[in-house]
Amino acid sequence: MQDALYRYDAIGRLRETTLMRDRGEAEPDIGSFVRLGPLGTALVPDDRPRVLLVDELDKGDVDLPNDLLTVFEEGEFEIPELARLPEEQSVVEVLTERSGERATVRRGRLACEEFPVVVITSNGERDFPPAFLRRCVRLELPTPDEERLRAIVTAHLGEEALEEVDQLLEVFLRRRAARELATDQLLNAVFLRSGGVDVTAQELLEAVLHRLGGAV
Repeated sequence: MQDALYRYDAIGRLRETTLMRDRGEAEPDIGSFVRLGPLGTALVPDDRPRVLLVDELDKGDVDLPNDLLTVFEEGEFEIPELARLPEEQSVVEVLTERSGERATVRRGRLACEEFPVVVITSNGERDFPPAFLRRCVRLELPTPDEERLRAIVTAHLGEEALEEVDQLLEVFLRRRAARELATDQLLNAVFLRSGGVDVTAQELLEAVLHRLGGAV
């Protein structure tokens, strides 16, 4: 959670300050050593809402959903290292997750003007707190059937890729029913096959369509 909001390079600042003092130069700006993380950047004031993707939330810390909920409800957070600065340094320009972008932090607090649009994915490996789920618009993505898989292949690789999909799709569906397989494995197999990889279809299937969980 801390890294998602911001990171402060205290060691880098100390080293740079020592070097500049030895040269008789002014101390470096603290803002050059504070970088907002993805969540912190999503809360930077802008004329339009920013978009934040939180991928596979169920693999994070148990407390992460509640921590996120607190930040999203308040729409702001504090950077203690900046809040402790004297009044004449109350306005600091810090780095963001976006290359070349800086954000203004006043008195150590950063507050959004428009709440971000947050997209969260989960593999369903554990449940989330009811208070967190009540604030989510939930979308269940079922396992794609044959028709849907053909549409996915077309969307990613073009209609010409369908010429190579029949045998691969048949084996994929059969193996998926018996063990763990992911749709991107089918895409990889079709991509390699349509690209003219010099292996037999069976060798390609064995190399790409292997089980993802447990011993291979």
